[in-house]
Amino acid sequence: MSDDIVLETRDLTKHYGGVHALEGANFTLRKGEHVAIMGDNGAGKSTFVRQITGVEQRTRGEVIFDGKPVHFAGPLDAREAGIETVFQTLALADHLDVPDNLFLGREKTKLNWLGPFRLLDYKAMRQDTIDGLNKTGVKIPNIRNTIQNMSGGQRQCVAIARTATFHSKLTIMDEPTAALGVQETAQVENIIRTLKEDGEPLILVSHNMRQVMDLVDRIVVFRRGRMVADLKKEETDGQDIVAYITGAKTGAEFEGAA
Repeated sequence: MSDDIVLETRDLTKHYGGVHALEGANFTLRKGEHVAIMGDNGAGKSTFVRQITGVEQRTRGEVIFDGKPVHFAGPLDAREAGIETVFQTLALADHLDVPDNLFLGREKTKLNWLGPFRLLDYKAMRQDTIDGLNKTGVKIPNIRNTIQNMSGGQRQCVAIARTATFHSKLTIMDEPTAALGVQETAQVENIIRTLKEDGEPLILVSHNMRQVMDLVDRIVVFRRGRMVADLKKEETDGQDIVAYITGAKTGAEFEGAA
């Protein structure tokens, strides 16, 4: 395995009984690279992400992250290893405010010399939250507001800010702008550009062709649970990608797996 490869999957497969949601996915992501995952509904995109991040356990195959084979028991394990993910479901705690959500599971403490008796450092977490929101350009009028009292767009931006605030080895975003307006979508896209400038690799699951062509280096297309194309952005266009998504076109290198 090359030193510049951040993530590799080999024969990654997920079956739900007789349903083959993901079959034999061989995928590589390199340092600093931004890759889009595209495909129709039910193509296997989110299933692929769930196997990588440990949300579900794979039927077979390997996931190699940061040079080592991994088998995460759940998304917290993946996060501790350095994979930050924004899921479609957001995974936010509605009854908590913004700092509590950003630091959920990785709370800052003080008076650590007391052994098992530690106090949460709310002041430090609030300041880090403000710094993180400023870094990502996310505007939240009142960070003490609970998530349940925020708009859908604000909730999505909090989830993305949480991902971008903590330095990670890999960021995954699953349809991050699907429910957002124009202004909030622009914020998210600016966060993605910032990650690119910082050299952080990204997997972006998206249906938005304009967004994909603007933001990524490479496009991987899934169809009926299989990878059917792996395309460099500068060597393809929207019509070409749609042809792979609909099945009108099939890459020669993938025909043996079909």
